[in-house]
Amino acid sequence: MMMALRLARRELRGGIKGLRIVLACLALGVAAIAAVGTLRAATDAAMFADGARILGGDAEIHITQRALPDDARTWLTTRGATLSDVVQMRAMAVAPSGERSLVELKAIDGRYPLYGELVLDPPAPLAPGTIALDRVIAERLAVTPGDIIRIGESRLRYAGIVAVEPDKVASPAVLGPRAMINAADLDATRLIQPGSLLAYDTRIRLPEAVDRGRFLGDLRAAFPDQGWRIRAAGDAAPGVNRFLDRAAFFLTLASLTALLVGGIGVATGVRAWLDQRARTIATLRCLGAPAGTIFATYLIQVMALAIAGITLGLVIGFALTWIGASFLGDTLPIPPRPGLYLAPLGMAALYGILTALAFALWPLGRAPEIPGAALFRDVVQPSAARPRAALIAAVAAAGGALAILIIATAENRLFAMGFVGAALFTLLLFRLGAAALMAFAARLRPRGRPAWRLGLANLHRPGAATPLMLVSLGIGLTTLSAIALIEGNLRRQIGEQMPAAAPSFYFIDIQSDQATAFDALTATLPGASDLRRVPSLRARVSAVNGVPVDQVRTSEDTAWALRGDRGLTYAATPPEGTRLAAGTWWPADYAGEPLVSFDVNLARGWGVGVGDTVTLNVLGRDIVFRIANLRDIQWRALGINFVFVASPGLLEAAPHTHIATLRAPEAQESAILRALTDAFPNISGIRVRDALQAVVTLLGKLGAALSGTAGVTLAAGALVLAGAVAAGQRRRIRDAVILKTIGASRAQIRNAFLVEFGLLGATAGLVAAAAGTAAAWGVVRFVMGGDWAFLPGTLALTILLCTLLTLAFGYAGTALALRVRPAQHLRNE
Repeated sequence: MMMALRLARRELRGGIKGLRIVLACLALGVAAIAAVGTLRAATDAAMFADGARILGGDAEIHITQRALPDDARTWLTTRGATLSDVVQMRAMAVAPSGERSLVELKAIDGRYPLYGELVLDPPAPLAPGTIALDRVIAERLAVTPGDIIRIGESRLRYAGIVAVEPDKVASPAVLGPRAMINAADLDATRLIQPGSLLAYDTRIRLPEAVDRGRFLGDLRAAFPDQGWRIRAAGDAAPGVNRFLDRAAFFLTLASLTALLVGGIGVATGVRAWLDQRARTIATLRCLGAPAGTIFATYLIQVMALAIAGITLGLVIGFALTWIGASFLGDTLPIPPRPGLYLAPLGMAALYGILTALAFALWPLGRAPEIPGAALFRDVVQPSAARPRAALIAAVAAAGGALAILIIATAENRLFAMGFVGAALFTLLLFRLGAAALMAFAARLRPRGRPAWRLGLANLHRPGAATPLMLVSLGIGLTTLSAIALIEGNLRRQIGEQMPAAAPSFYFIDIQSDQATAFDALTATLPGASDLRRVPSLRARVSAVNGVPVDQVRTSEDTAWALRGDRGLTYAATPPEGTRLAAGTWWPADYAGEPLVSFDVNLARGWGVGVGDTVTLNVLGRDIVFRIANLRDIQWRALGINFVFVASPGLLEAAPHTHIATLRAPEAQESAILRALTDAFPNISGIRVRDALQAVVTLLGKLGAALSGTAGVTLAAGALVLAGAVAAGQRRRIRDAVILKTIGASRAQIRNAFLVEFGLLGATAGLVAAAAGTAAAWGVVRFVMGGDWAFLPGTLALTILLCTLLTLAFGYAGTALALRVRPAQHLRNE
């Protein structure tokens, strides 16, 4: 080992020219992983440090459609708690011009906020009789401070823009921009009606000496089975946490793809570097150096450069975190908290070390096994020598450890397993594509075209880099084409198919005593058609087959339905378009125990079926429903669909509202919305076209982010391709010198190399297009449940990009080779 250390130190003093590709590939992949992990950790730290401000209190009690009971309020205040009440609902904001828009209305009391500060622009308190709006809705309604805005049946003076809403992340505006009023004005709006869709949030500030965990435990014990949602400051924004976890997970997988492509670059760089050291290794072997000493000498050098590359990647990733945070300040829900987070940096370094070992050990282990004499001719006639069994086992162990680490640290382990399997399959696919190209090139012998014959021979000659180039460039393009096809299909479905099938409006909060008048007015409006109206309640799942909801085991894709409130309706007959997957519908005059019709996909995820029970908390009361049938719900139609449809009887007596859908020509939508909301100020109209446009805009941003991460993989592939071209530059120079010496023209030599690289690029593009299409089809059809459409333009662009990129690198290498003077090169040889 001491001899190996001395030899390694002496060789490293000669420079790292041959190993720059190793350093660059590892730095790129590790930087991407470190940046994603550090940004996630910084956001977590910000949420933990500012949890009380984000939530609006040390704890919150969330109840739908009813306020916190007086006995619970007394229990809290007698223990020193300070309470602040926030009521949230949807409403129509009507400007003096008559322009109107759906808003998420938030009524706050005088103690709001318990933490942080509400800031308006211009600065002013949110006094009774005033309203504040998000900038986007203020600009849409074209209002200025002092204008009168109608909310429900109340007229309020516009005070200004909501510049800072401290609890915005914990209570986001979903269907419309934010509007805020003082709680003293809420009754005058007449928006609170029996069954209206309201959310009551009671924020709690506790004395400093109180143990928050014990306090909340006592609260739950004192008021069990109330159907409340109680959350502490540490869980201020569970939805944001889930979103960030999934976003970080997918970005990490994209970064890992770049690192794996970079691993191919590591193998390429090590192989090319060892080729340059061939004479030195052969000399050492002839002088009697043991194979173990040679292996250790070059392993020390490679790992030293790998550690340098990983360190450089960590530094770059740490810097990218804060650069990205500054650019994404408006996109991130919470500003990241600056700091040095060792856990994500250590994880990125571990990924880098395992990648370096998995891809470098094979070429390192192969060199000492080649006899000294064979090393002199290994460039033109590669030896079939393989590493020893122990080293092959070490390569497998490093690769296995990398796969285990990816799966063990994933937010969705099943998806991570699929990622690992897909990565291996893609590598195999491109390797088979390379074998097919080499076999094709060997069989094809065009006559009278020297450039074509030379180019084809370069593809299948001994030591050809065909497999390496296909793999390095193809994986990045596969990722890019798959993302482009998925985004294109979603855009087509949301932008073209859904608007054709969807209604024009949803109307919510229709009171039972308004339903007949609403139907009658709608029938008189020009252009209004296809009115559908159903009763609507809100319910929370509290148990499944008697098992409390927090103990129910569900699949990953159905757990969402156990969180928060769900829509609930009742019907004597099956709603129009109902498709039963199991069971039968109850008779129209049914009057027995409560029954429910349930979504078949959720039933599979929860492990329940016909005859099982689901307990729903409706207005604070737990009701046990027996599952009578399962429905196959087509959510993409955007009609009125409910996860739960109950039998009539019990729910008919509960306070509830109605929701309705309506179709109308685009030119008459504004007039219809104005007529209905003027006649019924408490009713809110949701324009489906606006909601779909918001989704399309969000999809565009998401697609850009995913394409950017795929671009990192493509950049890694381009780096590996550049390394492969550089690794073969000595052969290319030697070939060019010999061909010029025997009379070949520069044009013939250039054309030969362009044939080689053009076929490589076209083949890589075709395989990437096929693999990307298959991946996108599977995601769209089976993960998203959408309709698949073939997009040939996207695939043609993929193939063209791959061909041009490969030709560009090939032309650069060829131009350099053609500049070498034959005489000087032959003398040196």
